[in-house]
Amino acid sequence: MSLQERLESLMHLLEQLAEESDKGLPIIVEGRRDEEALRKLGIRGSVVLSKNFGRSLVDVVDYVQKLGDEAIILVDFDRRGQEWAMSLARNLECAGVTANLQFWREFMHVAGRWVKDVEGIPSFIETLKRKVNRF
Repeated sequence: MSLQERLESLMHLLEQLAEESDKGLPIIVEGRRDEEALRKLGIRGSVVLSKNFGRSLVDVVDYVQKLGDEAIILVDFDRRGQEWAMSLARNLECAGVTANLQFWREFMHVAGRWVKDVEGIPSFIETLKRKVNRF
């Protein structure tokens, strides 16, 4: 995949994520910096912090369950993030909430080799833009 194609894929993915967020789907991230990164990228909807303020997994699931019947999981792309994503998904599904892992998987596919966490996405996009504009 060329740099241009990678950038276009990321921008398209962000547009889709923003649309889903605007429809009311909450996005579950790990911490405050992840939320700030999404805001910087134009996400305006509900963002749930899953690893802040001493929240347990049960607390997060209970909170998300009150927001609706589906949630987007967008946690870090490293091994620990993968384990957290699977744990969140299992627990949400048990609570009757559809765990949407589509965006997480696609971000990992397009940028996971270079970006290990959600907070790194904005700077990766800026780097790609600079490199693409040089050519």
